[in-house]
Amino acid sequence: MTEKALRLGTRRSRLAMAQSGQVADAVSQVTGRPVELVEITTYGDTSREHLAQIGGTGVFVTALRDALLRGEVDFAVHSLKDLPTSQPEELVLAAVPVREDPRDVIVARDALKFTDLPRGARIGTGSPRRMAQLNAYARAHGLDIETVPIRGNVDTRIAYVRDGGLDAVVLAAAGLNRIGRGEEVTDFLSVDTVLPAPGQGALAVECPADRAELIAALAELDDPFTRVAVTAERSLLAALEAGCSAPVGALADLPPYAAPFERGNPHADGQIVKEMRLRGVVGTTDGSRMVQLSTTGPVPETHDQATTLGRQLAAEMLAQGAAGLMGERAQ
Repeated sequence: MTEKALRLGTRRSRLAMAQSGQVADAVSQVTGRPVELVEITTYGDTSREHLAQIGGTGVFVTALRDALLRGEVDFAVHSLKDLPTSQPEELVLAAVPVREDPRDVIVARDALKFTDLPRGARIGTGSPRRMAQLNAYARAHGLDIETVPIRGNVDTRIAYVRDGGLDAVVLAAAGLNRIGRGEEVTDFLSVDTVLPAPGQGALAVECPADRAELIAALAELDDPFTRVAVTAERSLLAALEAGCSAPVGALADLPPYAAPFERGNPHADGQIVKEMRLRGVVGTTDGSRMVQLSTTGPVPETHDQATTLGRQLAAEMLAQGAAGLMGERAQ
């Protein structure tokens, strides 16, 4: 008799379904059990309000977590950058698989690069973090851009450019790669220009804390380096008392040797890298004031070490006035 299918809770967006499908295949291989996707509509998917006004990207997570707690699904897949930094006791983060490319990208008209956009170019993004850093870069380099708040899925956002309403939109490289649209990218934004959201490019696989057997199976998908990196980034975000939609960027990666290392592979070129660098940025959305700092230390070996790294950098940022740049701090 075939074992009962595991139920994976997912948002209905094309990107969420693609991400969840990839995890479902991996879980099926590990457990030998079929995995069925259970589509869950969240308030963030149906509301047309700007994310910052309805509680940030955490609104995408709540409905999935409720379904887990009610026993309607066995586990759920989230974009890790959407996950609030406080973890409910009844749920456990069973796996953080290998991270995709964490960078932000531009999809622009006429295949333009960011620095080639015309004066007064209108760039769409729903993220205060992206607005702050793009505007700061433009100020520092004499570029004249206008950041325009937008919402919607990948198709909707790219359509703004195709229809001529915007000159460019900013999206996450990981999302485009996962839905097979990476070839539409016209420019990769270096992490030196725009630091990604904490956890960007990583997925979070969550399940009830009392399902020991399932937790053990899902743990097979966990990538220890990705986990400590995103733990440090999220610890920074939590210590700044900032929510998912605050203008905070963070990236834990390896000191800058070469471009492949932007992907954060600790085994690049066969060498084990012993140091991890954590960078953080916070700024006003107009880019006029920014606090950007970094710290480098041994690659954390435990959750506590990764958390400490994030807290320490956050404390330095707060000492330099970061709190005053975030608008309303998350309660």
